[in-house]
Amino acid sequence: MMNNNIQNIAKKLVEEKKGILAADESNGTIKKRFNQIHKESTAESRRDYREMLFNAKDAMENNISGVILYDETIRQTCRNGKNITDLLRETDTLIGIKVDTGAKELAMFNHETVTEGLDGLRERLDEYLKLGASFAKWRAVINISDSTPSDYAIRINSQALARYSALCQEAGLVPIVEPEVLMDGEKSFHNIDKCKEITTKTLQTVFEELSLAKVELDGIILKPNMVIPGGKCEEKSSPNEVAEQTLNCLENNVPSSVPGICFLSGGQSDIQATEHLSIMNSIKKTNQKLSFSYGRALQQSALIAWNGKEENITRAQNAFIHRAHMNGLASIGQWSIELDQ
Repeated sequence: MMNNNIQNIAKKLVEEKKGILAADESNGTIKKRFNQIHKESTAESRRDYREMLFNAKDAMENNISGVILYDETIRQTCRNGKNITDLLRETDTLIGIKVDTGAKELAMFNHETVTEGLDGLRERLDEYLKLGASFAKWRAVINISDSTPSDYAIRINSQALARYSALCQEAGLVPIVEPEVLMDGEKSFHNIDKCKEITTKTLQTVFEELSLAKVELDGIILKPNMVIPGGKCEEKSSPNEVAEQTLNCLENNVPSSVPGICFLSGGQSDIQATEHLSIMNSIKKTNQKLSFSYGRALQQSALIAWNGKEENITRAQNAFIHRAHMNGLASIGQWSIELDQ
């Protein structure tokens, strides 16, 4: 039987006007981010960048409920010698940890992947709990093309998500369940209808496997993609259409017992990710919390403002505070483009 603490953590992650900051970029991914500003990626520069974000008190106290960290980050100390996790505790921000080891090629299935990291996970979760984590994250990747995804790829990734989720709840951690249908499908093939079809199939399979694994749904957070055309698709969809199709897909496939849905931004621009979320919250008919778990869509403007220079820290923090505030408003359906200038 799941303890009440897990349910409370899940609810806290989707508190009013708050969402999750995904700061769990692998060293390879953050190197690509730093390349934009010609900043060398080192353990120290990565620490300085994240410490800068976590010290933006207005954002952390008012609009960020939790932060997903990378293994390196959860063990790091700030410049002043304090643990980075202590910095988050000071703003009552929940500490999360990415626990999968990445998407690897699925044997015998071309252009498909399975996320790995289940080996030794029980012991790693116990260690992360001692390091201060109260929730975890695992990302499955589903790719759309004329021959993918296969039913097998959807099923095996869903099973991995379910096994991870059960281990998290056993350890006392809230699992963030992230089945991402990627936006980078083929031009003509990956329209909004195809995205909805594959997202529907994926969500149905994920919840089947969660049920079989005896995962208690009131102690998870779902982190799905929005229903949106692929980035290369020539058939564009309006923000209202994205919001309506996404809501319809979720209302038909996500049990009401799930306390919150925190979307990934998945290749959308900062403004797009905020606008789509706000429209959904303004037209939804259920009480299920819809919020954000954004990485680049929360950080990009701050990264550019920082430009790797200490003298730009305040400017960068203000950019992050602004984006966090805009998404906080979107999570209650009160964002507008006029406020985002």
